[in-house]
Amino acid sequence: MPRILLEADGPVVTLRLAAPPVNAFDSALREELAAAARELADARDVRAVVLYGGERLFAAGADIRALAAMGPAEVRGWNRALQRTFDEVARLPMPVVAAVTGYALGGGLELALCADYRVAAGNAVLGQPEVRLGIIPGSGGTQRLTRLLGPARAKNLLMTGRTVPAEEALRIGLVDEVVPAGTVYGAALAYAGRLAEGPAAALEAIKEAVDHGGDAGVSTGLALERSLFTGVFGTADAATGLRSFLEHGPGKARFEGAAPDSHEEERDDTRGRTT
Repeated sequence: MPRILLEADGPVVTLRLAAPPVNAFDSALREELAAAARELADARDVRAVVLYGGERLFAAGADIRALAAMGPAEVRGWNRALQRTFDEVARLPMPVVAAVTGYALGGGLELALCADYRVAAGNAVLGQPEVRLGIIPGSGGTQRLTRLLGPARAKNLLMTGRTVPAEEALRIGLVDEVVPAGTVYGAALAYAGRLAEGPAAALEAIKEAVDHGGDAGVSTGLALERSLFTGVFGTADAATGLRSFLEHGPGKARFEGAAPDSHEEERDDTRGRTT
C-alpha cells in the first residue's frame, strides 16, 4: 500500500502522508515523498499543493528505532537524502499550504516548514524535540526555523526542545492561521484554492523572489526581483490582469486555469484567525 497519496481537487493536489500510526519518516516513506515531489514539480495542471497528515496528526518525525540502529556513516547518508527530499518539497514552484493537525514534531515540523503557509488546529502541538535525544534537527529545522522566527526564538525552541501549542505558534509566527480542530484540512484546501485561481507564473516568481532573494544581499535580491518582474510582465496572465484593471477595475481578472464563478469574498489578511 502506498504511504504517500496524491489526491486532486481540480487544480489543487493534496499530498497526504498515510503511514500509520504516526507518519514517521523511514527510508521507504522518504523515497515515496521524493517521488511525489518530483511528480508535482513536473505537473503542468497543478496550481497549489496541500500537505496533510490526516485528521489525527501531521507527522511525529523520524523513525527513532531505525535511527538508533544506524552508525555515523549510515546516518549521514540517510540525513542527506532526507534533507534533499524536504528541499524538493520546499522548491515546488506552486504555492504549498500545510494543514497541521495533532502533532508536528521533529521531522514533521521540518516538513511543515517547507510550506509557504501553515494552517494549524487549535489543539495542534509543534516542536523540535531532538535535543532531548542528544541530537539536533537535521532536515532543515535549524535553518528554516531561524529564517522564520529569528535566531533568539529559534534557539529557544531548538535548545529546550519544548513543544509549542497552536496559539503560541500563531503568536510567534510559526503558523499563519489557527482554526478549530476538525476544520483544518478544509481551511487549508480553501486557501490553496484561492491561490490556485491566481496567475501561476506570478505566484511562482513571488515564491522564488522571497525564498532565494531572502538568502542574498538586498542588491542581489533586487536584481532577482527585477529579472522575475520582467519575465512575468510578458505572460498572458499579466496582459489579462492589466487589461481587466483598465476595463473593470481592480480584483476582477480571471486568469488562465481559474475556475469560473469560484471567487469568494476577500479574506482578512491581518495575521490569521484564532479559535
